[in-house]
Amino acid sequence: MVSDVTATDAPRRFWQYLSQTQKDLILEGQYLMNDIIKDHAYHFKDYSFLIFPFAKAYEGFLKQLFKDIGFISHLDYISDHLRLGKLMSPNLVTRLGERSLYKKIIIASSKDCADQIWMAWKIGRNQVMHYFPHNLKAVSFSQAEAIIGQILQTMEMTYEKLKKTA
Repeated sequence: MVSDVTATDAPRRFWQYLSQTQKDLILEGQYLMNDIIKDHAYHFKDYSFLIFPFAKAYEGFLKQLFKDIGFISHLDYISDHLRLGKLMSPNLVTRLGERSLYKKIIIASSKDCADQIWMAWKIGRNQVMHYFPHNLKAVSFSQAEAIIGQILQTMEMTYEKLKKTA
């Protein structure tokens, strides 16, 4: 990182780091929110679908970043079997040992950073994507906006805190 780079350059550097697919997911998600849904012509019972493109971009971003900084191998990155949620879980650090991404994030940055990455994953993916007959977890439009904001802010923070370690 160049020492004279100002804080205003951070979002641009982050955006440039994203793959075109990740950018497209974010732009399409923003289009859905701002140009299709924002007028509230139809009121959905659950706005979880608005979160999906951002959650997918988040997963792709994390895989890419973790590969680039050496937390996962290229084979892990291209694998259909890598489960980031499992590897990032603070509840599985002992069981996973050196494979724990949560532990690697703490070592490279801080526990706060690891917790923020995990919470964005848990709230923006795990709690939204799963269906339980006894607990649908319907998301309002404003809740969807807040979750999306948390995902995007976490992505940018993660890039700034972990990419510099590479």
